Amino acid sequence: MSDVATSPATATSTNGGGPHVGLFATCLVDLMRPAVGFATVRLLEAAGCRVSVPQVQTCCGQPAYNSGDTKNAREIAKQVIEAFSEFDYVVVPSGSCAGTLKIHYPEMFEDDSVWAPKTQSLSNKTFELTQFLVTIAKLNDIIVNWPQTATYHDSCSGLRELGIKAQPRQLLDKVTALTLSEGEEAETCCGFGGLFCVKYGDVSNQIVGAKVADIEATGAEVVLGGDLGCLMNIAGKLKRQGSTIDVRHIAEVLAGMDDLPAIADGDG
Repeated sequence: MSDVATSPATATSTNGGGPHVGLFATCLVDLMRPAVGFATVRLLEAAGCRVSVPQVQTCCGQPAYNSGDTKNAREIAKQVIEAFSEFDYVVVPSGSCAGTLKIHYPEMFEDDSVWAPKTQSLSNKTFELTQFLVTIAKLNDIIVNWPQTATYHDSCSGLRELGIKAQPRQLLDKVTALTLSEGEEAETCCGFGGLFCVKYGDVSNQIVGAKVADIEATGAEVVLGGDLGCLMNIAGKLKRQGSTIDVRHIAEVLAGMDDLPAIADGDG
């Protein structure tokens, strides 16, 4: 990542004179795969954006909301809304977290005259990473060489809530030497589903087993996606089966971070 100016509240890149983008890093990126965050900043800066990472940001509240704990989900949402109120755009390297901010926050506050307008404002400027790079930033200059055959997993939230399908493929098409081999079940759930994989572990394992079989049938050397939860689930199953297929977040490939171990492959 480029030079960053830090304060107790934010870390802000000094590059880019374009729109001011707030990066919603997500819990899994922060705790499990920080490189995805650095790759996201690199891509946003390449698109001419000035990027800030509010250090007061917390979880988006999706686990609580999906569990029916609307009260705590709303309190978490209020923190996020306030933390990102100043930015031109909010970009999220995760379809599920982006969907929570963009789709589910307005649902939480639809009857609240004070918070509903703030929530809608956040929703209007929130985008998943590939969605933002293609639709808003119109990033064309991706100078990356990645000589592998890849297959892409469409996560449920990104695909069904945000309509993300063509965007990641448009970006990957610009990567030199990368060949995309589509799976017949590319749009099928991987079985992660947040708390679903914890509560219904046996069912989740069967679902990810079918997903992995489809991935292996493509002949791909690497599986890519835009949701770290899905990718960790897929990577875990592949490793348990002794597969040599790599798993990476699409941001890492687009940013050319080929020196980073694949997910579940060493200290990444």
